[in-house]
Amino acid sequence: MSFSDQRNLTRWVIIFASFLIISLILWNTYTFFQIFKNEERLKMSLWANAQKTLINAGSNTDVELPLQIFSNNTSIPIILTEKDRIINTVNIDEAIVNNKQSATEFLSNLKNENEPIIIEYAPGKFQKLYYGNSALLNKLKYYPIALLLIIVLFGGLVYNFYRSTKMATQNKLWAGMAKETAHQIGTPLSSLIGWVELLKAEHVAESTTFEIEKDIERLQTITDRFSKIGSEPKLERKDIIQETFQSYDYLQSRFSKQVEFSFKAPKDTIMVSLNTTLHSWTIENLVKNAIDAMKGKGKVALEIFEEDDYVKINVSDTGGGIQKKQFKTVFEPGFTTKKRGWGLGLSLTKRIVEEYHKGTIKVLHSEIGKGTTMQVSLKKSELV
Repeated sequence: MSFSDQRNLTRWVIIFASFLIISLILWNTYTFFQIFKNEERLKMSLWANAQKTLINAGSNTDVELPLQIFSNNTSIPIILTEKDRIINTVNIDEAIVNNKQSATEFLSNLKNENEPIIIEYAPGKFQKLYYGNSALLNKLKYYPIALLLIIVLFGGLVYNFYRSTKMATQNKLWAGMAKETAHQIGTPLSSLIGWVELLKAEHVAESTTFEIEKDIERLQTITDRFSKIGSEPKLERKDIIQETFQSYDYLQSRFSKQVEFSFKAPKDTIMVSLNTTLHSWTIENLVKNAIDAMKGKGKVALEIFEEDDYVKINVSDTGGGIQKKQFKTVFEPGFTTKKRGWGLGLSLTKRIVEEYHKGTIKVLHSEIGKGTTMQVSLKKSELV
């Protein structure tokens, strides 16, 4: 049996054992409830006999025992009736007894709780004893529900702990894979740089080597991005307009003419604490996501503006739009509307913006068939 099979078998054993324990507790509680209920029924039968004895008592009858039985009942509510008329009450609030409507409603509740005890104190003459459950019995009745809630809450805590532990392990694995990817890319990248230098020495057209160098720089940026996953990035005061435009301009030159790009920003610089490598990744993910949403044809607009102490970056497209119920789920790992891809782009973007840059990202606006606007909000960096 493999380790995975053993682990699954252990889980099923634990689940079955937990279910068995819960079933035993609930069955045991039900048994106790029935025992106490029968005991209260017996007490009420004794109370009825005491009532009968007291009604038929003569001058020589000893009534000490019936009176003692009456006095011992301090918890079970009782209503005694004769010909559907209330003649006596025990352990019931006076405010209820003195209000005819409240007393009638209370009697109706007692009828639903237990079968009445018939007291035939003389041939053809009857009284009916209606009684309710004691406070202890009522608590015991709701005990299984409370127990189930506690078990569910405890199960939820265990599940969250297990899920958090599993996610932490997965995050470490992804971070390790990202760093290993960056390391593996580094070797052929160094070789490419050497080949470019060789091409220059051979006097190959400068335009050719220039484009190759730009792509090599891009590969170096990607390698740098992956190497930073799982590490605390270094933030520097940078002009967000310039840094955003550089990434935007690079992407604009790499996509077809069927995509119409526009860029709008203030003329003055806006300083923000940034990690330029990760910020360019954010812009790239948002722009690529916008182009994918338009299926490679439409308009992509990027706008930067200030709002109080924050700078906002809006990336808009003319794609198919997002349903309102998906505004938050689009940032969850694995969410994707494409046939290809793992759905990690927006999840990584959210982590870069919120965890590393202490900003926010959200779907600002979206309309089915008309497009979507994503907004990144970052706090402006004060002068030091």
